[in-house]
Amino acid sequence: MKTLFKNLAVLAFCLTTSVFNAFADNGKPIAFEQLPVLAQDFVKTHFANVKVLVVTYEKELLEKSYDVALANGTKLEFDGKGEWTDVNCPKGEVPGKVIPEGVKTYLNASFPNVKVKKIERDAREYEVTLENGTEITFNKSFQVKDIDL
Repeated sequence: MKTLFKNLAVLAFCLTTSVFNAFADNGKPIAFEQLPVLAQDFVKTHFANVKVLVVTYEKELLEKSYDVALANGTKLEFDGKGEWTDVNCPKGEVPGKVIPEGVKTYLNASFPNVKVKKIERDAREYEVTLENGTEITFNKSFQVKDIDL
């Protein structure tokens, strides 16, 4: 009986995995020109002199996303419309024009001269990671929700 139960559990797991893999197209390399125009413009505006190494397209059940890796170590993520969701600059800093004014105002007052290494956003909040490791979460009104020092 235990063997039958184990076999059924393994079969259910395999079927579930197969179904999810059928709906996910993870990490498919594409040409830069296949990015949504909004994402192309973002890269050309903020990283004009940096070589694009690879662009990948991911499709999950209900969402599309794009990842861009640059020669300077920067990694960018965009949603299906081409709006940035993540800018990660481990060897440099996030361009100032990417950071919303409300976030900049807070950072200039509370963390002057500390570089922003990463910024993420979603429908509800922004999360900023500073070069000293501090992570700050802001709501959409740019009020601080959380600080992880």
